[in-house]
Amino acid sequence: MGAGPGADNPNDRAVPNLPSRDFDRTISFYSAFGFVTAHRDGGWLILRRGGIALEFFLAPELDPYSSWFMASVRLSDLDGLYAAVRASGVPEATVGIPRLVPVALREWGQRAGYLIDLDGTQLHLIEDAG
Repeated sequence: MGAGPGADNPNDRAVPNLPSRDFDRTISFYSAFGFVTAHRDGGWLILRRGGIALEFFLAPELDPYSSWFMASVRLSDLDGLYAAVRASGVPEATVGIPRLVPVALREWGQRAGYLIDLDGTQLHLIEDAG
């Protein structure tokens, strides 16, 4: 079976759509460890850090403690991003929002840590060995 048009286009990508209760707070949180605002309008926000893009929609009614939103972020420099998040003041903890879960070798064979943001979204920070 042949590949269709654009099957190997390096510009194709998937980007998570995540909730934000308040765009100003989301920008402040993520900018503390290197994300910049690429787009913002009344209902949509796009933040970028290198090749990582996170898109947010407004969800002011969201309860962060019952949020089930999550995304995987695969990184060539996992330790660098983790250190930047930690240096921004996000605590390493087992409970609370926001928090970091330390990087460790996970049962599936890769190193990974977790960031739970202000809105309860869990970002799986996964080392991408290439």
